[in-house]
Amino acid sequence: MARPRKPLLSTDRIVTAASALVDAEGLAAVSTRRLAAELGVSGPSLYNHFRTKDEILEAVADATSAQVDLSMFDPDDDRDWRTSLHDWALAYRAVLTRHPHIVPVLAQGPGRRPAGLRLADAVFGAMVAAGWPPAQATRIGALMRYFIMGSALGSFARGFVDDEAAYDPADYPHLGQAHLLAERQEEIDEGAFETGLRALLDGLSIQYATLGD
Repeated sequence: MARPRKPLLSTDRIVTAASALVDAEGLAAVSTRRLAAELGVSGPSLYNHFRTKDEILEAVADATSAQVDLSMFDPDDDRDWRTSLHDWALAYRAVLTRHPHIVPVLAQGPGRRPAGLRLADAVFGAMVAAGWPPAQATRIGALMRYFIMGSALGSFARGFVDDEAAYDPADYPHLGQAHLLAERQEEIDEGAFETGLRALLDGLSIQYATLGD
């Protein structure tokens, strides 16, 4: 019998299947047995590509990082450092919004993940090239990660129930419209992120103006 042109299993196939599973059901749904069933292979065959489930999740996290647009940090791009950070933050959050269940793994840091390291390198390099001292460039990268990751870990608007009776004015005199928040989740959460991002960048711009003083 002729051998198949493509192998039954590959690293990319495993990561794609694991990513879909994480998106649909969360991190707890991922197991080597479940992935093997999804891929139609035997469980041990996965170990030819990944030694542990954690390695698979690391690969899913890196594949997610690889989706983030970094073009604003290219040396030939004419955006200034503030605009670059702004545009990158929006791009990063957009990716995390599409894949919220992998955020806890990403929040642990890039580790040895190639795409994650390229992301960190791009942000740090652009800030240093713009004139920020290396130590402060490191802090800016950390600050942006805290802010972006935090915004993706949960929804403020979705934290309120769609039940007017839950907000008795005798107990919560200022939450008379809180039951309406959930239906406006995207507008509220995106607006809050943009408001916070602008405030953050305004503060950094004040610091930048004093460099060299």
